[in-house]
Amino acid sequence: MDSLTETGAEEHDDLSIARALEEDIIFGRLAPGTRLTEDMLLARFAVTRHFARQALVQLESMGIVVRERNRGATVRSLTASQVKEIYAVRELLQRQAALWIPLPAPDSLIAELNAIHEEHGRHIEAGFLRGVHETNDRFHLTLFGACGNAHLVQSIELYMRLSLPVRANSMANTASLRVSHEHHRLMIDMLKGTDNWVLAQLCVDHLQPSKARYLDRVG
Repeated sequence: MDSLTETGAEEHDDLSIARALEEDIIFGRLAPGTRLTEDMLLARFAVTRHFARQALVQLESMGIVVRERNRGATVRSLTASQVKEIYAVRELLQRQAALWIPLPAPDSLIAELNAIHEEHGRHIEAGFLRGVHETNDRFHLTLFGACGNAHLVQSIELYMRLSLPVRANSMANTASLRVSHEHHRLMIDMLKGTDNWVLAQLCVDHLQPSKARYLDRVG
């Protein structure tokens, strides 16, 4: 095997490690606070130490792993106070984005969101959590992307990542996923109207169930 092929294979393994660990974290198989060592990754995945380290860097950039000096990498955990602070910012960002979306929205945006919404529903009923997670994020980033401010949308995406430990808490609950799915349908309906304030309030209300469940769990 030539050197170019070997490099490509290692890069693919690097991405596969990050993706596998991301799923374990998002879907609760790795609990908040769990230590992630390079040796642990080497034992689980057939890669070099360099690529194991790069996988941890990728997860840190996504906001779901924290790396600290003398402690190494751990699955991100959030205190009740941190959750409240993160969600206060999420509410501000999402409310403002919803207020800036021109209404009524164009048919092309409605059609795109409907397609994502249908895919999201299929994944919920099939129990395909990876698909549920990805289509949920795609729905919200497409929706808020219509506000016309790319920097605001980037901030929304950042705080979506920071809140992953909270959001993951709802992933195994089909009933809560169906409620979230219904909220998405209502958002699409509101895009057809002219009341940005009602849309903005729904976008804020949509955040509350997963936050409340997490806060109940951590006390």
